[in-house]
Amino acid sequence: MTFVVVVADNIDEEGLQLLRSDPDFEVISTAGSSERLKEVISRAHALLVRSSTKVTEKLLGKAPLLRVVARAGIGVDNIDVTAATRRGIAVINAPGANTVSAAEHAFALLLALVRKIPWAQESLRGGEWERKRYAGTELRGKVLGLVGLGRIGAHVAGIARAFGMEVIAYDPLLSASRAKQCGVQLARLDDLLASADVISLHAPLNDETRHLLNHHRFGLMKPTSVVVNTARGGLIDDHALVEAIEAGKLAGAALDVFDPEPLPADSPLRTCDRIILTPHLAASTQEAQVRVAVEISRSIRTALTTGDIGGALNIPGVTSEVLARSRSELDLSRRVGRIAAAVAQEPIQSLEVDYGGKDDGAPKPIMLAAVEGVLRAMGVDRVSLVNASVLAEERGISVSRRIGKPGGGFETTVGVTVQTAHRKTTVVGAMVGPDKSRVIRIDDYEVDIVPEGALLILKNRDVPGVIGRVGTVLGGSDINIGSYHQARLDREGAEALATIAVDQLPSPEVLKQLQDLPDLIEVHVVHLDGRG
Repeated sequence: MTFVVVVADNIDEEGLQLLRSDPDFEVISTAGSSERLKEVISRAHALLVRSSTKVTEKLLGKAPLLRVVARAGIGVDNIDVTAATRRGIAVINAPGANTVSAAEHAFALLLALVRKIPWAQESLRGGEWERKRYAGTELRGKVLGLVGLGRIGAHVAGIARAFGMEVIAYDPLLSASRAKQCGVQLARLDDLLASADVISLHAPLNDETRHLLNHHRFGLMKPTSVVVNTARGGLIDDHALVEAIEAGKLAGAALDVFDPEPLPADSPLRTCDRIILTPHLAASTQEAQVRVAVEISRSIRTALTTGDIGGALNIPGVTSEVLARSRSELDLSRRVGRIAAAVAQEPIQSLEVDYGGKDDGAPKPIMLAAVEGVLRAMGVDRVSLVNASVLAEERGISVSRRIGKPGGGFETTVGVTVQTAHRKTTVVGAMVGPDKSRVIRIDDYEVDIVPEGALLILKNRDVPGVIGRVGTVLGGSDINIGSYHQARLDREGAEALATIAVDQLPSPEVLKQLQDLPDLIEVHVVHLDGRG
């Protein structure tokens, strides 16, 4: 299979060469041409963008083959992540590749701001020599307040400490132990704004952080403090910033990002003195562009060739490392889910996944894989780990998981219980080797089934003649039996469960013949293809 990667923005060729040199990949560049993008997006398995291309729900709707949207950078606010998630499309980025460049640019802006370099240069080029007017401020001994302490914020913190600054940070998602590792003291946002001499923004843009710095919060700051923003333009209310500077409530600002971009010609930021502006240059170093392109190209190649979408922004908490080591368990979970849904038949109201094993990172992806398997058995299209929970919720299926010890003496077991209006069905699978699995229980019946190919699952009265009649129907329809496993309960006159591996998928007519046989109570069929 040839994977098509559409590159919608300008990406460094050194990174793209990883894909271009692979015979399994075709790279189509549409940079600068929205019309060309519309022409080829229907062929794309992956879409690679920077910040210019807007990945909208409408655009995603024109890409039936799309599996991955990749952002060569950190932020993804130009991507409709919700729409991508609903379609089962993984959204990935390159979070670490431009850390150094972005952090250095933030500090370059800060130094230029406190030493008044742009204004001094402009004055000197204009024929003046005004040393006193452009006297600056030292950073040593000042307090740097970081809003956001991810990779870039942590790197800025390291540079600031080298300058002799005290560093405090606000990050509601950060643990105190991680802050201590970075040499940073955590603070409440309002306290940070009131005590910091420099506020540097490194937070994502979302509904909670939009206009994080506004009229109210500018009023909390020291009139001698300055703001640096290399994160996202929408974090700051531009009009409030300009008013604060002009009113003497803030000493100045340095901005590399804006909302919208490009910065409109009539923006008040352009005419406000004491604001330094750069056109989104933080990641624009040759080294960063190469690293970003290489990192994102590798991620695309891995995602399309192996299905490894660990680290995708729309399946948080699932890493590539977990997916890699749990691949066989995930496959088992999908297959167990398919079998459970096939046996249940009726509309499913709830689903519970039981994981028994030692891998602390496995329960969530194994649960998602089980949900994926159930939905596939129900005939749901375009379902993946990315959108399994969303699609289940849309269908009114509640999903839960439990973690316990593996059963039956196995090292790893996965159980899926589905509840309908009239019955509860449980299927349990187990790993019996590094890449081998078995289904070991269906409801109360102990079984031993290899979960692959086409399976017939029959419930019948435990009386003589049933196996022969079933074999006659299948043989008369040219359906070869690979194995026939009969399980019975330890009580006389009870029902029995048969699991039959067949080489050909029975037609609806054959299933009807089986259903009409004497002593047959239930007939189910499930096809377990290569991806479960």
